[in-house]
Amino acid sequence: MFANVGWGEMLVLVVAGLVILGPERLPGAIRWTAGALRQARDYVNGATSQLREDLGPEFEDLREPLSELQKLRGMTPRAALTKHLLDGDDSFLTAMNGLRDGQPPSVPPTPPPAAPAPPQQSATTPFDSDAT
Repeated sequence: MFANVGWGEMLVLVVAGLVILGPERLPGAIRWTAGALRQARDYVNGATSQLREDLGPEFEDLREPLSELQKLRGMTPRAALTKHLLDGDDSFLTAMNGLRDGQPPSVPPTPPPAAPAPPQQSATTPFDSDAT
């Protein structure tokens, strides 16, 4: 539930609680919140164990589609492309990311056919003061 809340967010919540509730009421509010979360977790665990007892072995059959659904929810377009079209080999995509980021590809490209050398340019570029 709170898997995405890091230490920075917790610090912001504590400082906001300190400003809103004040230092004398903040410890009581933290205790109440922790107790409510613990009680909710106990209710959920109790409901899960009661379902497991009532359904017996069919409970695991119920969990299989839910786990498949969870896998699909975490599927990004890149992961879907890698899994279904590239059989899990994403080296092609990582090489393309390297090209986009300006890094040289991991496999050296074949050199193009030799072209004639361009004519030498002068060191200074002509400047037209009337054009500017």
